[in-house]
Amino acid sequence: MIEFISANLAPIMFGAVVFFLISGFPVAFALAACGLLFGFIGMELGLLPGTLFQALPLRVFGIMQNDILLAIPFFTLMGLVLERSGMAEDLLDTAGQVFGPVRGGLALAVIFVGALLAATTGVVSASVISMGLISLPIMLRYGYSRPIACGAITASGTLAQAIPPSLVLIVMADQLGRSVGDMYKGAFLPAFILVSMYALFIIGVAIFRPKLVPALPPEALKFRQPDGSSGLRSLVVFGVLIALATIGFAGIYPQLSASAVPPGREEVAVVALTFGTALALVLAGINKLLGLGLLSRISERVTFVLVPPLALIFLVLGTIFLGIATPTEGGAMGALGALLMALARRRLSFGKLVEALEATTKLSVFVMFILIGATVFSFTFTAVDGKQWVEHLFDQLPGGQIGFLLFVNAMIFFLGFFLDFFEIAFILIPLLAPVADKLGIDLIWFGVLIAMNLQTSFLTPPFGFALFYLRSVAPVSSFVDRVTGQRVPGVRTQEIYAGSVAFVIIQIIMIALLIAFPQLVTGNLDAKVEVDLDTIRIEAPSGGGGWGEEGGEKDGW
Repeated sequence: MIEFISANLAPIMFGAVVFFLISGFPVAFALAACGLLFGFIGMELGLLPGTLFQALPLRVFGIMQNDILLAIPFFTLMGLVLERSGMAEDLLDTAGQVFGPVRGGLALAVIFVGALLAATTGVVSASVISMGLISLPIMLRYGYSRPIACGAITASGTLAQAIPPSLVLIVMADQLGRSVGDMYKGAFLPAFILVSMYALFIIGVAIFRPKLVPALPPEALKFRQPDGSSGLRSLVVFGVLIALATIGFAGIYPQLSASAVPPGREEVAVVALTFGTALALVLAGINKLLGLGLLSRISERVTFVLVPPLALIFLVLGTIFLGIATPTEGGAMGALGALLMALARRRLSFGKLVEALEATTKLSVFVMFILIGATVFSFTFTAVDGKQWVEHLFDQLPGGQIGFLLFVNAMIFFLGFFLDFFEIAFILIPLLAPVADKLGIDLIWFGVLIAMNLQTSFLTPPFGFALFYLRSVAPVSSFVDRVTGQRVPGVRTQEIYAGSVAFVIIQIIMIALLIAFPQLVTGNLDAKVEVDLDTIRIEAPSGGGGWGEEGGEKDGW
């Protein structure tokens, strides 16, 4: 028996931690307990030195000194302040008024606002609950298909997992030993494609099954002009003018730049978009202050509600992409910007600020404890040659890179039913990353792929967290609508589950696209500089290397 345990300590240890996790024992303590227990067992069996745990305090202090992890509380605080200040309600109300007059417009508004909330709040629960409380009653009121309404809300809420500045991407970068900025760059295009696929699905339903996604009736539009018109023409004209001004500024910016090195396309894009948002705010502000009446009510509403979050996104992500700020500094700017936005709109009270700080502290402590527990587990698991066991386990897989990626994504897809993304990232990624690197897989590509997969797990019945969030706010029994006065049936759990299926399929297609076309991720990264060590020559300067007549006598030596 002792010989069997000695020969298989790594797989026994891995099986024990899986058992504790499935049993519902707190993750941080399960990981730490398994690490300590099997460390002492290894010492007793003579497999590990008695001084093994002397290096553990240094590992824990190393976690505390990790600057990258500071970005987590900053981005969390930014999201919570914006969410508590009522930004989600204003965004949904405004986007619904803009897109509502067309079939499927409400669902498109939910997806668009979900993407904006993901890029500003980064919190799945806040996005799903906000949209469930605000948009679901409106969709039910005007006869939307219940599965499609529920699916659009839950799917757009999970975009916070994949769209920068996602907390998942920060954790992935830390665990994979890669730059957070590169992880954000790699995830940007796939996230944009995923949002577009969601929108195309809704547009397809509106074309082929229009009764499932009806348009808002004229009486539901709140921001009408005094003459009864919608004012959307003014919005389109204003948007086109701002877009043309932004494109024109992007064209002349390289000539305006004082740098000797021509600015890259990322810098041009960030600066031009920032200019466009600032110009829209300035023009709308002048029109409102002077009472010029050049913009319709809906145009002013869109500008003052949608543009500030966009400006905050460009400020935070732009500075990170350009290398001007680290993710931690970008997160700090985002938190400060969120506080200023909330103050400017008179939506920030002392009580709301305290609530946001308390929630941020709880999440930060939660992450820190899991990371410490994972470090203890990984420390012992590495000491008993667990990583070699994992490598040998995956060496037997057929198909090379593709076989490894398919198996890993299937495994994480399954584990996502039961485990939170923090747990998967801190337990599995350190074990899988060396294998992926050994197979020649770009770790940025690998991290974005896993982040997309973890997003899918939030939607998968019956354990998807986003489904539970919507179930907690969706009406269970029938209710009387406050606007129409009609009785509306409640939302069944089966309808919430059914609505997620189409969006899960879309996400699986997205994962397959990322595996088939890694350049969707790697194409946005800076080209690696290849250095051939055989071509490097070191030449000493003539004349004694600076110690002769020129270097010595003239300098007074």
